Amino acid sequence: MLIADLQALLGIGVFIALALPFSDDYRRIRWRRVGMAVVLQFAVCAALLRIPVIIRGLAVLNGGVAALGDATREGTAFVFGYVGGGPAPFVVSDPTHSFVLGFQSLTLIMVISALSAVLWQWRLLPLLIGAIAGFFRRFLGTGGPAGFAVSANVFLGQVEAPLVVRPYLSSMSRYELLLLMTAGMSMIAGSVMVLYALILADQFPNVAAHLLTKSLISIPAAILFAHLMVPEAADDRPLPSPQPYAGTIDALTRGTADGLMIWLNVLAMLLVLVALVALANRGLSSLPLWAGQPLSLERIAGWAFTPLAWLMGIDWAQAGVTGHFLGIKTVLNEFIAYLRLAAAPPDALDGHARLITIYALCGFANFASMGIQVTGIAAMAPERRADLIELAPRALWAATLASLMTGSVVGIVGAP
Repeated sequence: MLIADLQALLGIGVFIALALPFSDDYRRIRWRRVGMAVVLQFAVCAALLRIPVIIRGLAVLNGGVAALGDATREGTAFVFGYVGGGPAPFVVSDPTHSFVLGFQSLTLIMVISALSAVLWQWRLLPLLIGAIAGFFRRFLGTGGPAGFAVSANVFLGQVEAPLVVRPYLSSMSRYELLLLMTAGMSMIAGSVMVLYALILADQFPNVAAHLLTKSLISIPAAILFAHLMVPEAADDRPLPSPQPYAGTIDALTRGTADGLMIWLNVLAMLLVLVALVALANRGLSSLPLWAGQPLSLERIAGWAFTPLAWLMGIDWAQAGVTGHFLGIKTVLNEFIAYLRLAAAPPDALDGHARLITIYALCGFANFASMGIQVTGIAAMAPERRADLIELAPRALWAATLASLMTGSVVGIVGAP
């Protein structure tokens, strides 16, 4: 493992170097902040995965994920019948084809969205987000609206998190906007975090705790890469106490409605992205074969990510597999990449490489997210549209590097 650790340490340095060509002014970078961000990633990761009392506490999270999955299946079976996972009114000859993604797994998004809204109304989520934001503000100096919204990304989505600081979006600096976008793409929303934990439950023990750990260590990673690219200071204005709901019933109904829109958006994006990539791949298949197989967007992106996978500490013999999944994540999205990872043969990746891959895939860093963020945030602050468009490609690259760095960190810290 010593060689793998040295690879991962080299990778951290390379990932930082890969951000510098996109910096506004590398001479203004505060390298002490960069170093502190790296140290915090290791410290938080080690604390969450190595301290026994925390490990036992996070183990409860996996039981909660399973309970949410079971409860959601009760709802989908009641509403959609056998299509939603209920008993079929006929003899099923091939159970492997009885699973319907849109009606049996993705519906969990609506349940988590409603539950999150209720927890927000009960002041539990704002209290937890505020504590996380205060911790990282103390060590990295990023507070105010941007710091709060970045911490909110641990539980909320890349468009939902900016909503909690909507009044401040128009006056945010370019650094704060880049940080907001980078954090949104380097993490996943709480609704899909539970979904991915169910998908990957057979792939890695205690995977829900790992997905939460990944989101938490992505906060200093996002701050690090946003600062490297736009080395400005964040505004430290005090935040109001946002309370968007009139009561618990209002939170439940609006949270359900918001979850419905997210569910429909995920369904539509999956359908359109898979269709468009299939169309592009059909065109590439007309070119000469490469290594006996037709070219595809995923293969090309996978080749580009293979050396980056090696830099996370994965053996070269398996780096191509991880690179392939990273290519799928970037070209399509992380959901499809996780589905492919869950369906991969057990010997495709060893435990060490599989853990690193789970961390590197955990985030919304893909081309579709650029459009989602520009459209979503610009709807809240139309006057910042030009800045959002200019910063979006850098945010995608910064979020990709942040996810790769978290893979290096967990590869060194290791699984509990």
